[in-house]
Amino acid sequence: MIDGIRIKVCGLTSLVDAEFADKCGADYLGFNLYPKSPRHISLLQYQAMSTLLPERKHMAVMVEPTAAELSAALAAGFDFFQIHFRADLPLATVAAWSAAVAADRLWLAPKLPPGTDVAADWLPLAKYFLLDTFQADGFGGSGRTSDWPKFARHRQAHPEKSWILSGGLNPENIGEAVRQSGARFVDVNSGVESAPGVKDREKLKRFIVRLHEAATAP
Repeated sequence: MIDGIRIKVCGLTSLVDAEFADKCGADYLGFNLYPKSPRHISLLQYQAMSTLLPERKHMAVMVEPTAAELSAALAAGFDFFQIHFRADLPLATVAAWSAAVAADRLWLAPKLPPGTDVAADWLPLAKYFLLDTFQADGFGGSGRTSDWPKFARHRQAHPEKSWILSGGLNPENIGEAVRQSGARFVDVNSGVESAPGVKDREKLKRFIVRLHEAATAP
């Protein structure tokens, strides 16, 4: 945590990057299990390094997982589960994820087209909601900035939930992102990389410095 703002560093693929994220103050370490992601790691890869990872919260990042896939991730020992999904997915499917992992361990990351808000029916199913940049042909990791005013509106309307700002955050824009969105929880990925899945230490350090400056600005 940096001056009251929680941080998740996502798309980690190596122990050395996870250790550096920990040293920089990351609260959550994210591992992408989605096979189509350029930052994908398998459950076996995660398990091979899990006992050596820093004692932060470990996040399984998934896209519309089946019951079997979610069960396997649970068995692998993840602390939290970030699930990306289409906004028109049946409510029963989302409810099943919540029942499987518990609402207080679930991060729902709906794929919201412009003009579409988080559905009221989803709110009881999770404690955490991550708002990422809309991609018609994908699920996150685009490097494009998200709708900061939309994030601020959701956060103000439902302060009982934890709202995570994601999408194109980097050292150059994190200050303005925090000011416009009011975010107290951010998720950074491609904006601190030298290549997909490879974190750039200088970028991550600069991101932390800029976040500190934004959080402590009068």
